[in-house]
Amino acid sequence: MNRRSAVFAFALGLAFVSAPRLSLAAEDHVAEAITHTKEAISTGKAGHADQLVAHAKAALTHAEAAEKAKANPHVAEGITHLKAAVEHGEMGHADIGTTHAEEALKHLEMAK
Repeated sequence: MNRRSAVFAFALGLAFVSAPRLSLAAEDHVAEAITHTKEAISTGKAGHADQLVAHAKAALTHAEAAEKAKANPHVAEGITHLKAAVEHGEMGHADIGTTHAEEALKHLEMAK
């Protein structure tokens, strides 16, 4: 019993030490996702579908990392819209891709 208690205490301590880091990592990724989403919107409004795709993919990478570190329904919804932004941007539809990026931005900002 004593050995089990020691292992449990160690595991619990490790969980408490690493938990804040996971939260900070998620926040950092959300911030990066927001930055890239804003760039996607800016380039999409200028009609540059290829640049919209590049920034939306970068935002998507960070949003997915944030969701993996700490689940959040707003991040999940942002991911859905970023995927749609990439899909439409790849078809050359900068206007529709921009609309999805703007929706993604709203959700990502709510996740902060």
